[in-house]
Amino acid sequence: MNIEQKVIQIIEREQHLEPGSVKPNSTFAELGVDSLDGVNILFAIEEEFKIDIPDSIAQNMRSVAQVVDGLNRALEGRDVSDLVAMAHSEA
Repeated sequence: MNIEQKVIQIIEREQHLEPGSVKPNSTFAELGVDSLDGVNILFAIEEEFKIDIPDSIAQNMRSVAQVVDGLNRALEGRDVSDLVAMAHSEA
């Protein structure tokens, strides 16, 4: 299972959504994910992947694609600081 599939599975589980209802291009707004839900999802992702996602990055993630991109970068040890600027420009 790849990272994107795992992230989608976690979101579906945490939000009690039907399998297949979360798509890679889904936004948290479309899925009814509020800020508290987002925190729970990020905790679950951190637990699953044994990684810490910095708050400055986490609070700006608003879509499945952003979570997957940030997670891929973090797991590869790449710089994720530009994700904050990207998230602000998309808002």
